[in-house]
Amino acid sequence: MGDSAKNGLFSTCRYRLINLYPPFLGAGIRILHHESDDYTVRVQLKETFYNHNAFGTHFGGSLYAMCDPFFVLIMVHNLGRQYTVWDKAAAIKFIKPGRGRVMATFHIPPETIAEIRARADAGQKVEPTFTADIIDEKGEVVATVEKNLYIRKNSA
Repeated sequence: MGDSAKNGLFSTCRYRLINLYPPFLGAGIRILHHESDDYTVRVQLKETFYNHNAFGTHFGGSLYAMCDPFFVLIMVHNLGRQYTVWDKAAAIKFIKPGRGRVMATFHIPPETIAEIRARADAGQKVEPTFTADIIDEKGEVVATVEKNLYIRKNSA
């Protein structure tokens, strides 16, 4: 594991601090749960006056914001500071209007992380794509987010 993995990027203290990040706090975005395996994060967004649109549904920007950093943070946490991890591209597909509380789970299997590490260690730039569904309280998909990352090992 890399330096940041040993330091516990998603330690209880750190993910509570992410909940206080002003854009998340203002939008009503909260990390609900960080799995002890360091590969999964669950996030929720409650509908409030501040994050719904003129139609009384979730503002699309808030739905995207709740998904923005988590695949990168999972990768950084598991790879460490010896690697550069950036968002390269993103897309959101709105399936149906979001109302009430919505949630998303971000998971990268350890085997995928190991494969990415091996390719980056071999000098390759790696550009994986990950997806997550935003689910409403009925368990129905509201939107799907696709994130394309850029990962490479830093030069010595």
